[in-house]
Amino acid sequence: MTLIKTLAAAAAGTVLATSAFAQSAREVRGASPGGGSMPAQTTNLFLLEDLGDVSRTRKLAESDLNALHAVADWTKTFVARPHKDLGRAGPVCPFVPVAWERKTLWLAPERIADRSVLDVVQLISGYNKLLLDAQPIDGDDATYKSIVVVFTDLSADRAKDLFDEVLQHLAVPSYGEDGLVQGGFYEGNEGSAIYNSSFRPFTAPVPFLLMRHAVISDWKFFLDKEDWLNLWARRYGESAVQALAEELRRLPWRARRD
Repeated sequence: MTLIKTLAAAAAGTVLATSAFAQSAREVRGASPGGGSMPAQTTNLFLLEDLGDVSRTRKLAESDLNALHAVADWTKTFVARPHKDLGRAGPVCPFVPVAWERKTLWLAPERIADRSVLDVVQLISGYNKLLLDAQPIDGDDATYKSIVVVFTDLSADRAKDLFDEVLQHLAVPSYGEDGLVQGGFYEGNEGSAIYNSSFRPFTAPVPFLLMRHAVISDWKFFLDKEDWLNLWARRYGESAVQALAEELRRLPWRARRD
């Protein structure tokens, strides 16, 4: 379970970040990405700016729309901005301002109160496939594609256990086979920032699961977890060595040696 939480923290901490993806979603509308009883719906994806467009949101229940607004506002006012307790310069998530500008950050409302864990696993698997199949497949925009599945009827006190169980099913195969990571956000999340262990950046106002593409800098989350570090090293090969070497070159011991 500790390893699952490590990967969840990596998903959450590196990017909350989905132009081209919007078009892709519309092109595959009507497809059944995940199969099973709870397929992900491409018509259910909303850019942050879509939330102010009545023509896009008129079919949403008021409670669902309110939940999306809460997550969007939190993303804009907290995640995309610097914070004095973060432990480094820049926004809480440095990818979010770029993803926001490129229109590659998507929100999707879902209700799961009466659903089983396996139902939710099927649902998230469908969103994983939607993310993988969406254009572009490579390049910078592909790196920034992400989906935030907002559980509009899920209480914060139930979120932790549910997310832990769902990720127990999905985290390892999603990373090892598809290069995707997922992470849970909810009130009371004790996950901490890399550069300040007392800073808790994952306490969203409404529970949600983030899914995104893995990136090479994820090693910072895996450094003390040998199994995950091995998965990361196998994925990136020689590039992994170069990433670690680049970080080592910045350390003070090198300046003292010179």
